[in-house]
Amino acid sequence: MTTQIFQASTLYGTATLAAALDSGCFRPADRRILLVCNNAATPETTPALDEMPGFERLRDRFDDVVSYNEAIFPFHPGGWAPRGDDLPLWERYLRHEWRLGTDDVELAVESIQVNPSLALAQIFTGAPVTVYADGLMSYGPTRNKIDPLVGTRVDRVLHLDLVPGLQPLLLTEFGVSGEIVPTAAFTKVLAELAPLGDELPGIEEPALLLGQYLSALDILTAEQEENLHVRMLKGAVGLGHTKVVFKPHPSAPARFTRSLEEEAEKLKVELTVLDTPVLAEVLYQRMRPALVVGCFSTALLTASALYGLPVARVGTELLLERLTPYENSNRIPVTLVDALLPDLSDKTAVAEQRQGMDVESLGSLVRAVGFAMQPKILPRLRVETEGWLAKNLDERTLRYFKRKRLTSLALPGGVPAQLSFIPRNATVRRVARKARSLRRAVRR
Repeated sequence: MTTQIFQASTLYGTATLAAALDSGCFRPADRRILLVCNNAATPETTPALDEMPGFERLRDRFDDVVSYNEAIFPFHPGGWAPRGDDLPLWERYLRHEWRLGTDDVELAVESIQVNPSLALAQIFTGAPVTVYADGLMSYGPTRNKIDPLVGTRVDRVLHLDLVPGLQPLLLTEFGVSGEIVPTAAFTKVLAELAPLGDELPGIEEPALLLGQYLSALDILTAEQEENLHVRMLKGAVGLGHTKVVFKPHPSAPARFTRSLEEEAEKLKVELTVLDTPVLAEVLYQRMRPALVVGCFSTALLTASALYGLPVARVGTELLLERLTPYENSNRIPVTLVDALLPDLSDKTAVAEQRQGMDVESLGSLVRAVGFAMQPKILPRLRVETEGWLAKNLDERTLRYFKRKRLTSLALPGGVPAQLSFIPRNATVRRVARKARSLRRAVRR
């Protein structure tokens, strides 16, 4: 007997799994379990994906739905990991709880680098693992070094074709190849969810603004994020849109919405704020937006690549500067959106939907940034990265790197070797601090 366990924490991820199953990406099994993980900071007050509108339309792909949170209570899925000596006990316990008996187990998990995916792969020692990725992070490097006892069991990375022609870097250090979930199957699954939007406002072809709640990730301050939303609104209005729909992040505070409403009143435009938690892709099908605006949301690429909708980005240059540390896993998604999509302030580029880079050039950029992010995980990319930087580093591409990072890795574009003593020289630092102090005094 073979049991396949599909771990999921979002409705979007479950839709990806449903599309993969519908298109035959998984071999037949005697039993299929959807393992629901609620990774919210306070799971007790946040509905899990199997309680969200639309889940019932995906439910029939699985024989059983079980809760990981209940199985490991009172631990939190994202913060708990089993001790090495306890792995056999946990496997015996979970086999009992989920009625696995002596079945052969196959796993399909989300982010293998972190818990709960990593914990599951460790508990079910020897089980083959499929990693599925529903976002842009799969195009970037593996976030952390993974134990070879886990990494060598991963047979593939299933991903959506959000950037046609671009290959994922995720887990390539183990020779894992990418496999595309057919776009037609995914959009068909999302079409099943669309009829559930009967409570959505009947607005046709608005400008759709996507909120992400970046201040919760400490990437921006709350004020900066409010200003980012206002920039989206002003940019859309500047392009002639009079109907605007704002889809806030479910966890974003209400004051983000109030700021936008006040600005919309000043600009005399019709603003609709969606209170219903719904996938952006459902809105694409119901409203057919005339323009989709966001920062670096995966939904921007699904709008462009999967639905052929006009898109524009806002704030990516600021994000590239603010992301810390350099190896922050959001860096590749921001880089992709910045390099591919037109800036909202460039009316001609937005009107023509001018693409910033071809796929070959984009792939080279992503590999260079990926090496700079994780040089110990991807050492094989050093020579290629050195060559690319030597030929392509200029004022435009420098935004994707940091001088300090390039210097520390001895890559082209870093501080010249003869000047490398400066950051470590106490006298130079003291003079620099004095100069900054005097400059501030003059300004006052």
